[in-house]
Amino acid sequence: MPFHPLRAAFLVLPLALAACGGGNGSSEKPVAGAGYADPSLPPPIVPAGGKVNKQQEADAGLAVNKYLWRAALETFQFMPLLSEDPFGGVIVTDWYAPNPTGDERFKATVYVLGRELRSDGVKVALFRQVHEAGAWADAPVNPATATDIENKVLARARELRAQAS
Repeated sequence: MPFHPLRAAFLVLPLALAACGGGNGSSEKPVAGAGYADPSLPPPIVPAGGKVNKQQEADAGLAVNKYLWRAALETFQFMPLLSEDPFGGVIVTDWYAPNPTGDERFKATVYVLGRELRSDGVKVALFRQVHEAGAWADAPVNPATATDIENKVLARARELRAQAS
C-alpha cells in the first residue's frame, strides 16, 4: 500500500485532538458551597497569622468593597446598565433621558476604587448631551452633581454596613 499524505493526516488527527483535551488532567470539580463565594475562584489568601476571618471569606468573590458596590448599583438602578464589572469595580450605564420626549440625556460611569469603605472609594463620571438641530451634542455637567451622587453612594454604603452588623 503506497504512502498517502491524506491518509496519514487522518491517522494523526485523532491523536492530536486527544492531546488537546484541555483541563488540568484532574477529574475533580469544584464543590459548590465549599465555604467561598464562588467555587470557581481560588480561596482567599491566608494572612501571616494563618486565620481567615468571616469577612475575608465572604468577600473572596468580589474585588471591591461590597457595600460600595451594592450602594452604587442601587443608586443607579433607575438607569439602564450597559456593563458592570465587580472585579474591576466599574459600572457603566447607557443613556437615560429623565423625560422621554425631552432634549436632554445622561450617562454615568461609576468606579469603585478599593476594598475598604472610604470616602475616596467611589468616583462618578457623568456625561450629558442635549438634542440640538436633530443631533445629540455633548454638554457640560455641573461638577457638584457628580460629587453629590458620590456622597449619596457613600451614605447608602454606610447604611448597608450598619444594617449588616
